[in-house]
Amino acid sequence: MDRLSGLDASFLYLETPAQLMHVCAVMVLDPATMSTPYSFGAMQAEIEARVRDVPGFTRKVRGVPLGLDHPVWVRDRSFDIERHVHRLALPTPGGYAELMDLCAHLASLPLDRSRPLWEMWVIEGYRPPADGAGGAEAADGEKVVVFAKMHHATVDGVSGSNLISHLCSLEPDAPPLVPENAPHPRDPGRGELLGRAVIGTATRPVTVVKVLKPSAQLITKSIGRARRGTAMAAPFSAPRTSFNGTITSHRSIAMADLDLEEIRRLKKATGTTVNDVVLAVAGGALRAYLAERDELPESSLLATVPVSVRDSSRRSSGANKVSALFTKLGTDVADPLERLHMLAERNRHAKEHHNAISADALQDWAEFAAPRTFGLAVRAYANLRLAERHPVVHNLVISNVPGPPIPLYFMGARIDALCPLGPVFHGAGLNVTVMSNAGQMHVGVIACRESMPDTDALVRHFPAELERLSAAVDAAAGPDVVR
Repeated sequence: MDRLSGLDASFLYLETPAQLMHVCAVMVLDPATMSTPYSFGAMQAEIEARVRDVPGFTRKVRGVPLGLDHPVWVRDRSFDIERHVHRLALPTPGGYAELMDLCAHLASLPLDRSRPLWEMWVIEGYRPPADGAGGAEAADGEKVVVFAKMHHATVDGVSGSNLISHLCSLEPDAPPLVPENAPHPRDPGRGELLGRAVIGTATRPVTVVKVLKPSAQLITKSIGRARRGTAMAAPFSAPRTSFNGTITSHRSIAMADLDLEEIRRLKKATGTTVNDVVLAVAGGALRAYLAERDELPESSLLATVPVSVRDSSRRSSGANKVSALFTKLGTDVADPLERLHMLAERNRHAKEHHNAISADALQDWAEFAAPRTFGLAVRAYANLRLAERHPVVHNLVISNVPGPPIPLYFMGARIDALCPLGPVFHGAGLNVTVMSNAGQMHVGVIACRESMPDTDALVRHFPAELERLSAAVDAAAGPDVVR
């Protein structure tokens, strides 16, 4: 029996009609590389052939009687590809603005929990900008876009990339990058589900004791780090902005591209990391966006940064193996190079603090999330608009997902851009995700539309902030710097 881990199940319990807990990806494909001319029917049939025997695509959620335990995965015996892969066409002129509006609408729709928790929308007629997202339209033919959605209960950043690899290859005509398949989950009987749930409930107090001791030690160590000034930034210390309140189900989306080689050059020149540079650029972009609206707070914005613990986790089950750290983005610092150095130091302390925490701490505590009470609490929190009454926990989520260093092909079509998009939450209605792909760093921004109706007004600052940081690094190094 394949039971959802507490962390995986928590993403089901966190979901409300406004707080949708699926992750998305926008893939811009060049059909010119396909060995046979593109047709939706052929692509849909090929996707079906590749996913039919992959449990991650063909399993669905089954609840436990009386909600006594977390749900289990079972095989969907009536799996139908037509319920998962759909076809759309962009309205004229089929440019960037039309694509973002359509993707935002699709991201606003919940997944059907009676079926496997994923969908793909094949969007035809896209004419990409000639000079990057939001620029003048290109004149060199149309692209095909795949907008994919998967529930966070099914994947995190790493497992999502692994699952998509079933549909990708290194060459247009090469076989897909298929890892070894796991067995399909069996469908347990009602009595077995109930029996296991009763046993799990009876042993829960013993498990609590095992988790409490290391958690108490962690609190003591964190207090010591705070006194020494080496602790990560604390939650509930973020300033309030226009995107920190109760969210709706409406979404707005924007994308931009950054030069990955330039980011690596800056990393090397300053002795920092790629993640430091990305966070510094994000901090500068957010500073510029808020300053344009006379909303820039005096203190720095606080971001939650998900961290994969897949390599250090003791758990063998569960799709989500993540933890998180908090970091201040330096939005209160005008100089981009000063912001980068400040972020590098803060991130070093945050990583040391994070490494002192058990890799499975979040997963251990998530096991105690009661299905019924957890869901009711989330809905009460939203209905009472409590996110607007207590101090801000964090301003936004920023994720950095490593991608392939070489071009990949989706059903034979080259992937020109791959922008992942994470969920937004009550109290933090903005999510920024960056992913590297064949020499580019693709930036995806998704927000609650009522909180940030024009996400393009934020994302357009990312390339400009990278240029500002490059100029500041070169100026500090002197006139003899050779790129």
